[in-house]
Amino acid sequence: MLTSTVLATRPDFRVTAVNCRDDHTRWSQAEVRGDFRLVLVRRGRFRRRAGGTPAEVDPTVGYLGVPGEEEHFAHPAAGGDECTSISLTPALWRVVAGEDARPARQSVYVDARLDLAHRRLLASARTGDVDHAVTEELLGLLSATIGHALDGAVPSSVPGRDEATLVAAARHAIGEAHPASEGLLPLAELLGVSPYRLSRSFTRELGVSLTRYRNRVRVGRALDRLDAGEDSLATLAADLGFSDQAHLCRTMRQYLGHTPTALRRLLALRSP
Repeated sequence: MLTSTVLATRPDFRVTAVNCRDDHTRWSQAEVRGDFRLVLVRRGRFRRRAGGTPAEVDPTVGYLGVPGEEEHFAHPAAGGDECTSISLTPALWRVVAGEDARPARQSVYVDARLDLAHRRLLASARTGDVDHAVTEELLGLLSATIGHALDGAVPSSVPGRDEATLVAAARHAIGEAHPASEGLLPLAELLGVSPYRLSRSFTRELGVSLTRYRNRVRVGRALDRLDAGEDSLATLAADLGFSDQAHLCRTMRQYLGHTPTALRRLLALRSP
């Protein structure tokens, strides 16, 4: 079952919360749309195929859709997924991306700063101030995300299917907090490959190291907890595997430029 809720809309854009409760491993029928779209995952994961190339989509990897392409989707994970879909007119796309610009690749690595920008957009939508607060946050998010796609944050070379499958399995283990994901050596052993191959494949596939990716996932979980009202940084650090509260604070500042306390304020519901 697919449900959608419009969070903010104007003639040039629409921000929609999409919840999918489908649980099927087979590809859907082809879908063709006429808009530019940025889709970011808030929870869960699914698969998307466009131009014959499949991709795993989760909170760390979103995608850009372009007009006229055929898309297929599969939802092999139980529990469904929740996404934010941002639809843009070609005119707004040209304003943000430039005349005749098209993404060199459609998968976009969502680093911690993009994750925070996504969350701030959702917080601004709750204020009802679409013409100012929402639009300001939206343009900042679009500029950063489209810049990643145009500048090559995710390598344009297409790795072999075995390599892509390996990285997808590693991402799944990290996303599910499998005990082996706490270190490169046990994770490589779990996946049946050498640590060298896993490390090299990860960087070639996503453009970031496995270590940085794992930290980005932990930062995302910390943001979830802060957004939900977590008030004990010591508990948060222990639950997420940081050595102590200071380690958590250093990592959050490194990845986002803010302390956890400052992030609470950024994520709080703001008045119009």
